[in-house]
Amino acid sequence: MPRRYWLETLGCPKNEVDSSKLAGSLESDGLTPAGAPEDADLVVVNTCAFIEAARAESIETVLALSDARRPGARVVVTGCLAERYGDELAAALPEVDRVAGFGVPVRLSSRAVPSFDLLNLRRPPARAPWAYVKVAEGCDRACGFCAIPSFRGRQRSRTERDVLDEVASLGAKEIVLVAQDLASYGRDLGRAGAIVGLVGRVAELVERTRLLYLYPSELSDRLVDAICDTGVPYFDLSLQHASRSLLRRMRRWGDGERFARRIADIRAREPSAAFRSSFIVGYPGETEDDHDRLLDFLGEVRLDWAGFFAYSAEEGTHAAGLDGQVPPALVDERLVELSELQDGITASRRADLVGQTVEVLVDGVGAGRSHREAPEIDGVVRVPGDLHPGDLVELVVTGAEGPDLEASQLARAR
Repeated sequence: MPRRYWLETLGCPKNEVDSSKLAGSLESDGLTPAGAPEDADLVVVNTCAFIEAARAESIETVLALSDARRPGARVVVTGCLAERYGDELAAALPEVDRVAGFGVPVRLSSRAVPSFDLLNLRRPPARAPWAYVKVAEGCDRACGFCAIPSFRGRQRSRTERDVLDEVASLGAKEIVLVAQDLASYGRDLGRAGAIVGLVGRVAELVERTRLLYLYPSELSDRLVDAICDTGVPYFDLSLQHASRSLLRRMRRWGDGERFARRIADIRAREPSAAFRSSFIVGYPGETEDDHDRLLDFLGEVRLDWAGFFAYSAEEGTHAAGLDGQVPPALVDERLVELSELQDGITASRRADLVGQTVEVLVDGVGAGRSHREAPEIDGVVRVPGDLHPGDLVELVVTGAEGPDLEASQLARAR
């Protein structure tokens, strides 16, 4: 009977890509997916280490899966937590058989699972109508709060040919391009601005091309045009805050006024453009005035989607040594205030779509997405249950409930 594996993935879409490639490697070595972790011979946990909450979730998941495994099964921890902490993690988790960063072979019985190449391992075809594709690994920026460059290294872009070959092999109708610093794709290869050409060539292969994680200073007019030309005018901008002084303490570019002007410019070019961003709350030195600036910014620009995260002091980062720590209780208050404001904005923007016709990609029974919703992180469009995954249909929005839409079918489908 073939040996079976269970692969648990935590963290961001970039980890989803790594897990897909790891699954392909395991299956090429003769293993098959298990129906449940307790049925597996090998349990692999692909962890996240971005902030303290993610690390805690990773540890809890590892311990739970270790307890649930069947006799004789092995547990391997990989991903960011393994890359960042390595031997320290192995010593702290005697329940685990192996802590292995990517690039390290993992032994199952007397055989070794092939070493992992984060960028160029082959992947199995997509199991959904959409798929993430990672175009680069690592990051060259030095944001004050982020430890990613310390364990993922400097940016390493894939060749355009490798990216396009992977896109073609997946068989997905929507490709979501991801990287730590997506708009800087190709710069390390001496090809600054190469993301523009890549977006156009991916769009020639699939129905939808979506980009996640754009650093605002890299959002050139050419890139805006390329994104809009794909028919998916969705802009996921890594803003982090709106206060200029606080952004400088974060070692980040920009301010609320610049961001607002850029968003207004894009909306003037493409009124149906959708915007997402994320913001850090309680960064050292954040004052009430900084917080009010962020509230004002959100009220002015009315983003479709926004996430808010409590600052986490990360070992080895610039911010870990800064003064002006914000009391946790005050951080919680600010998080609630920001979330309540944004929830109302999101609900209002969704309600504005009632009566409009939208093109929906059906992801599963009764659920799909228009260009305004990225997979897994935004709301969904509830669709008639007789539509099939992979269908692209034009629907009329008939209702809105918080982040989600209701839609009924029109005649046109493809």
